[in-house]
Amino acid sequence: MTGADPRPLAVVAVGGNALARRGEPLDWSTQLANAHRAAVALAPVTHHHRLVLTHGNGPQVGVLALGAAATASIGGLVPLDVLDAETEGMIGYLLTQELSNALPGREVVAIVTRVVVSTDDPAFARPSKPIGAVYDETTATDLALHHGWAIARDGRGWRRVVASPEPGSIVELDSVRRLVDAGVVVVCAGGGGVPVAPDGSGGLRGVEAVVDKDLASARLAVELGADRLVLLTDVDAVYDGWETAGCRPIRSASVAELRGRGFAAGSMAPKVEAACRFVERTGATAVIGALDRADDVVRGDAGTVVHG
Repeated sequence: MTGADPRPLAVVAVGGNALARRGEPLDWSTQLANAHRAAVALAPVTHHHRLVLTHGNGPQVGVLALGAAATASIGGLVPLDVLDAETEGMIGYLLTQELSNALPGREVVAIVTRVVVSTDDPAFARPSKPIGAVYDETTATDLALHHGWAIARDGRGWRRVVASPEPGSIVELDSVRRLVDAGVVVVCAGGGGVPVAPDGSGGLRGVEAVVDKDLASARLAVELGADRLVLLTDVDAVYDGWETAGCRPIRSASVAELRGRGFAAGSMAPKVEAACRFVERTGATAVIGALDRADDVVRGDAGTVVHG
């Protein structure tokens, strides 16, 4: 635990699909309504935990990328790292606005956060991170041919997939820590952070990729010495046998038990992996559950509790 505040520190990651629910239009009013809903669910957490909030950006960055591709002939194609930063600013604004309204008198700050990745990461040869809208197979195939995308199945539909390298060091880590120590609610590492790499002359440059938000959140939680990592989504728990007749929620599981099961790469797999990494490296607890029950999930009274 850092600082003098006796409350434990929770790093809470809100999934992109929790802010832009499947099947909903990705318009501004819908995202604002969902940010309000998220803030109302998260506000009670601050009564018993210090809060660092991260968020997904998969649906939003995909829409921006589609728009950027459509206007590339005017101003050139906008790289993914810049689109990552745009979504961090946009969603960070929505969340800070709504959290400030839900927590009058509390200071809430959003930070555009950079995460160092390796350009030698094999992920650049195997795009796997889904972004943007969910399409039927025919539409996705047509878009892939037109824009040169890689696509993959995501649930019952298809989405664009991009490179998702492993998150390394977090450039703004010390700034986040100072804000947390000062009692500020911090929104950071949105969309996994903006991927950057050494430029060979002592600086950093942007990288064309999207870092997985859950893995970046686990890295952030480890580096901050968080007491709990919480991964919130639009599903109430991790399920064994998802989308089968015998599916059942997993209420509590060890790292070994979860690693022995298989989960879909486009759904629970990153969350399970992030939870397992955090527990392995800290001995603390991780929880995966629904945004609407955020307070109960943080307390470990709902969702899937992951332990050593």
